[in-house]
Amino acid sequence: MHTPDPRRRSTVPPHPAGRPSRRAAALALAATTVAVGLVVGLNGGADAAVQGSLPAGTQFYRDPASQAVKWVAANPGDSRTPVISKRIASQPQGIWFSNYRPTTVTSDVRAVTAAAEQAGQTPVLVAYAIPNRDCGGASAGGAPDLASYDAWAAKFAAGLGSSRSIVILEPDSIALTTCLNAQQQSDRFASLSRAVTAIRAAGPNAKVYLDGGHSTWNSASEQASRLRGAGVLNADGFFTNVSNFNTTSGETAFARNVLSALGNPGNLHAVVDTSRNGNGPAGSVWCDPSGRAIGSYPTASTGDSAIDAFLWIKPPGEADGCAATAGTFVPDIAYQLAANAPDPSSPPSSQPPTSQPPTSQPPTSQPPTSQPPSGGASCSVAYRANSWSGGFTADITVKNTGSTTISGWKLAWTFPGDQKITSAWNATVAQSGAAVTATDQGYNGTLAAGASTAFGFQGTYGSNNSAPSAFTVNGSACTTS
Repeated sequence: MHTPDPRRRSTVPPHPAGRPSRRAAALALAATTVAVGLVVGLNGGADAAVQGSLPAGTQFYRDPASQAVKWVAANPGDSRTPVISKRIASQPQGIWFSNYRPTTVTSDVRAVTAAAEQAGQTPVLVAYAIPNRDCGGASAGGAPDLASYDAWAAKFAAGLGSSRSIVILEPDSIALTTCLNAQQQSDRFASLSRAVTAIRAAGPNAKVYLDGGHSTWNSASEQASRLRGAGVLNADGFFTNVSNFNTTSGETAFARNVLSALGNPGNLHAVVDTSRNGNGPAGSVWCDPSGRAIGSYPTASTGDSAIDAFLWIKPPGEADGCAATAGTFVPDIAYQLAANAPDPSSPPSSQPPTSQPPTSQPPTSQPPTSQPPSGGASCSVAYRANSWSGGFTADITVKNTGSTTISGWKLAWTFPGDQKITSAWNATVAQSGAAVTATDQGYNGTLAAGASTAFGFQGTYGSNNSAPSAFTVNGSACTTS
């Protein structure tokens, strides 16, 4: 009764369009999912105030070379650009490694994990090279055989490093096995279990999640049985709803049922793909349906002890294989998903694009902080710029290195060159000549001892884009890193 599920493609260096988005479900099951509720919301109940195994303040890494970011950069005058930029390109999304390139996969992964580590963020890496991938569907491909895959997975793991990362291991590999006989399925699951072991050994702070399908595909007991065979008890859990549209409430309930079928082991949790489930499913249509919307913005603050994070594993706007080749960024799809959704109502978990061209917008004028900055502070500042000819973006991290809480902050610096800020996010920025001040926006104004916050801006320059060398917070000099 179950048709395979969707997916997509892509990864850091340009990778081929793989991974379509295939919704699995009989009409009755889809209708049941719709009945759960078309509005994205957190799972309520007794666990509403608790947290999964990821810190609630985890910031996920946003790929500055994603297709959405590149499209926004190349189309500053398009009427769809502001909405796509604010609601999609600004958000962290899964970075897919779908090309079988064993000679470069370690360096490809390391390029992402090193950049994320420097930014103090957690990347979401999607390993997608299992043999007979997608059962020969729109995302067909992968390694030639399981022995080759084992070697590729070990090389993938070698790029993780020691910082925190999230590995989404092989979407569809466990839920979709209709093209495999019993022995082939057993062999695949054993290979996935070996991949889990390799990832845990090479990346001590990596969290690895296996394919949990979704709520209108295999039953919870069947999916749990398959997950157990693939080594989930040695992993950190499983993911659901990748490239699908099922509501968050339906998926969290399904995840809890799978965990129950596994015996509720304390080390296992789930993550849910909310990249386009804001309006729920479109009946039985899984391939580029209209009228959908992005769901919950990526966050580790799920309020649910069973759910580690809501993630955008499939980047919104990438086709399933009907509107365009699977994995191709289609601005009309992205705009529809974004236009049907609200703006982020809380601080985003990562900064907006860092590879955009200059715009003509003036510096942002946003509501003032809810309280005036307090007096002096002990602080450190990390300034990271990404430049192109005539333009740049910068990400700034402010850390309270003192022993007392900072209640409201104002960061000040002077540009050494002719830089002009054109827009900003997560701070209210004002510029007078070369002098700049950035003020918190209330929600990010309180910094406990050891805590940090990040904001960013976009600007232009003529001949000199040197980084500022001195910063102050509330009038006190900060160290730089």
